[in-house]
Amino acid sequence: MDTEEQELGMEPEEGEQKDFSVFEMDENFETADEEHVRREKAKAREMRQSQWWKNECGRGICYYCKRRIPPKELTMDHIVPIIRGGCTRKGNVVPCCKDCNNKKKYMLPIEWQEYMDSLK
Repeated sequence: MDTEEQELGMEPEEGEQKDFSVFEMDENFETADEEHVRREKAKAREMRQSQWWKNECGRGICYYCKRRIPPKELTMDHIVPIIRGGCTRKGNVVPCCKDCNNKKKYMLPIEWQEYMDSLK
């Protein structure tokens, strides 16, 4: 990690923790083009109607926190977010509670893991 990354707020200085409460779309990552986002959101709307997705939600367990949640309260989360180039396919979408989905926002799996580890 170089000084420029620290100045841009991309990485914490030695001994500091990342502040995930301010994680937003910004210059820290490139966003996917609007056409990709539009196409993948349409696929997600379609997938929500599939029997496969209904079965996933029917288990009633959040992928991230593992809590039992009423199936109708589970949301669809893209493990690799659409805005960061993720696609809507079975290997990249999981049911999760609204709390986890709201906290995860646009994080990649490694960023989410760092966030979860910071809570311990």
